[in-house]
Amino acid sequence: MERVDDGTARRTRVGRAVAASTVGTAIEWYDFFVYGVAAAVVLNRLFFPEADPAAGTLASFAVFGVGFLFRPVGGLFFANLGDRLGRRPVLIMTLLLMGVSTTLIGLLPTYGEIGLWAPALLVVLRAMQGMGAGAELGGAALMASEHAPERRGFYASFPAAGLSVGILLSLLAFTAVSALPEDQFLAWGWRVPFLASILVLGVGLFIRARVSETPDFVEVKEAGNEARVPVVAVVRDSPKNLLLAMGATFASHGYGFVVQVFLLSYVTTQLGLPRSTALTAAVIANAAGILSLPAFGALSDLVGRRAVIMGGAMFGLLFAFPLFWMLDTGDTLLVWLAFTLGIAVCVNSMFAPQGAYFTELFDPRVRYSGFVAAREMSAVLVAGPAPLVAAALLAWTDGDPWSISVYLALLSLITLVAAYLAPETLRKEATQRESKDRGNV
Repeated sequence: MERVDDGTARRTRVGRAVAASTVGTAIEWYDFFVYGVAAAVVLNRLFFPEADPAAGTLASFAVFGVGFLFRPVGGLFFANLGDRLGRRPVLIMTLLLMGVSTTLIGLLPTYGEIGLWAPALLVVLRAMQGMGAGAELGGAALMASEHAPERRGFYASFPAAGLSVGILLSLLAFTAVSALPEDQFLAWGWRVPFLASILVLGVGLFIRARVSETPDFVEVKEAGNEARVPVVAVVRDSPKNLLLAMGATFASHGYGFVVQVFLLSYVTTQLGLPRSTALTAAVIANAAGILSLPAFGALSDLVGRRAVIMGGAMFGLLFAFPLFWMLDTGDTLLVWLAFTLGIAVCVNSMFAPQGAYFTELFDPRVRYSGFVAAREMSAVLVAGPAPLVAAALLAWTDGDPWSISVYLALLSLITLVAAYLAPETLRKEATQRESKDRGNV
């Protein structure tokens, strides 16, 4: 009879894996998103000062999108290593890459100091951020998900909550330095959130170094069943699941980065509201999102992954126009509510089940590559360009946001159709685990 793990030891292992995944993701997405906040409130003036305000904002958002162009490059490179060497070493590598590149952004001279070298170096460092971020969330979700023998939707949602924690911390950091006098904020205050990355990098590395490799990868490794080129195997063996998984992320990517990045600029420059109103709205939305993500993940364990994603996509379809109606009132409470519904309900209902769902859609030997390919190819198509597209649409319609609402509605419709056509994995995965457990007794 094969020895069955002690329940306490198993819970400790799962808890440690979830903690390592969540904390590391929080640190990495603090790093990745802190640029997004800076792009909306300050970088356009320091790195593109010769442009008019609208063109400077577009240029700053364009560099924001560079990170997404490099996310699939870094994601697939590191995911290939993750399917061959293991989830744990890759998550340590990505954490290092992200922390170093973010700190260096905080040390960059501005356009006024070194001219065109400033935006050029900013692009390079943003690309490094993108490469680190590309494999982070997929690997972290796999780390949590593959350690969890049950309640996978709940446990795999915690790295997603870590993402919200990271975004929340970046917003709080910029809210704090925004209270400085304008000249101090522009001179050095904006650098503080970037330089703070180095302070927490050591904590993340310590936590991730203590977690064990996932049982699913160990099983693949012991069987000598690794794919030679995992991403090629995914495209060859699971093209339908790959395309449907990509489509299932369109709305969460689009809504997420329109609300989290573009609306920070829209509320301040288009509506003329104080910068603190937009930042506070985003802080409230992400704080609520930290609670809603595990709730939606747990719901996916009850009703299925597809049902939760489809419900979120339907909400996104219906909310696309009311989002801007609420914002355009200029009422502070309605602005806060619009941000909160957009993130904590709309985005997170589609985002929370993805960790478990994409884990279950792909075979363990190519799971990291499948997960990352689906998310990151969608990210480069939708998430990265979303703030730039929204800004361009707003300019096209002379400041009327109806075109952005149509854009968000179309993305929601794509996700709704993709999730409808995709297979449900919850019951199949539970049956497989029960069969394996019976075989081990």
